[in-house]
Amino acid sequence: MLKIATINLNGLRASIRKGFLNWLDNYDADIVCLQEIRVAEKDLPLAELKKSKFKFTFSHAKKPGYSGVGFLYRKRPQTMNKIFDHKTFNDESRFIRFDYKSISIISLYVPSGSSSEKRLSMKFEFMNFFTNVLKELITNDRKVIICGDFNVAHKEIDLKNWKTNQKNSGFLPEEREWFSCILKIGFLDVFRQIVSDSGHYTWWSNRANAYANNVGWRIDYQLATKNLQNKILSSKIIKEPRFSDHAILEATYDLEF
Repeated sequence: MLKIATINLNGLRASIRKGFLNWLDNYDADIVCLQEIRVAEKDLPLAELKKSKFKFTFSHAKKPGYSGVGFLYRKRPQTMNKIFDHKTFNDESRFIRFDYKSISIISLYVPSGSSSEKRLSMKFEFMNFFTNVLKELITNDRKVIICGDFNVAHKEIDLKNWKTNQKNSGFLPEEREWFSCILKIGFLDVFRQIVSDSGHYTWWSNRANAYANNVGWRIDYQLATKNLQNKILSSKIIKEPRFSDHAILEATYDLEF
């Protein structure tokens, strides 16, 4: 069995201060994908990380305190890739791929487009670029699981206040259509293979008691290639304890890797 968790930490060091690594000591995942680690390599809290039962790999953005992704894992991959064939996205460190014998696993952080028109344009550029990356990766029926913060709520069921957010980045028609396109080229929304009802979110604003009132967005996903459909055993959102403004998304698969 393969258990994978994914979480946007909104700062690795901040999450460690909140007890993230201590919590992981009693958590039985095989792989934990991390997004928005927001720490330079020279500032990694190595003493704390080395006490963990997990090995670790990170990709750090050039801009200090920004973006970045990582893996915590038990079994070493055969190969890993941190490189996009795109300088801007490489500099922002939004992607790591682990390749095992039977499967590839990706930790992904899609840009937010909410801060400016320039960043929204960059988000669309990333979406188009990553779509082509995926099309190439899944040739020859390769099994792939993408874990991460996509910064998109796919359907109305995936955010509380969908009516008032239709013109906001994260729920724009173009963003939702892109997500549908990813599914059409050969992926499944793992959580929705298990849970079909509303009220399940992975991110909440820090404003207006959004978390307490469960006014959230489901923007964190595990997407699996369709050849894994019969291997999905479970998926759930872990809201407590809280280590950032995102919840942990967990899924288990009937897989040896």
